[in-house]
Amino acid sequence: MVEQPAFEFEQPVLTPITRLEEMRAQFEAFDKEHPGVWVLFERFTFDRISRGFENFGSKAVMERIRWETAEAQTPEDQFKISNNFTPFYARKFHTRHPEHDGFFRTHIQPSAAKAATGLSSRINFGQS
Repeated sequence: MVEQPAFEFEQPVLTPITRLEEMRAQFEAFDKEHPGVWVLFERFTFDRISRGFENFGSKAVMERIRWETAEAQTPEDQFKISNNFTPFYARKFHTRHPEHDGFFRTHIQPSAAKAATGLSSRINFGQS
C-alpha cells in the first residue's frame, strides 16, 4: 500500500472589516472602472468654485453627473453610481485639492463602527 503524503492546510485568517472599509473598497473598484465619473466630479466642482461658491453639496454634483452621463449613454453602456460613493468622491476631492479642503461638508461616517455586509459590490453599481 502506497502512503499518501499528509497535507496540512492552513486556515485562512479572516480579518474583520468594517462597513466603511467594505464601501471604500467598492468605491475604489468603481472609480478605477469608471474614471470618467471622477473627471466630471472635478469639472462640476470647479465650476461651482469658479462661480464663487464657498461650499456646495457633493450629492448635487453627483446628481448632475447622473444626469449628464444618462444623456450620453445608450442602454447597452449604462452604469449606476451608488449613493455610497458620494462621500468618497468628496473626500478624494479634498485630498487632491487641499486648497479647497472643506468645500464639501463631510461628517464622521457611521459605517466605520458597523460590520461589513459581505454583499457583492455589483449589487451597488452593477451594469443595468
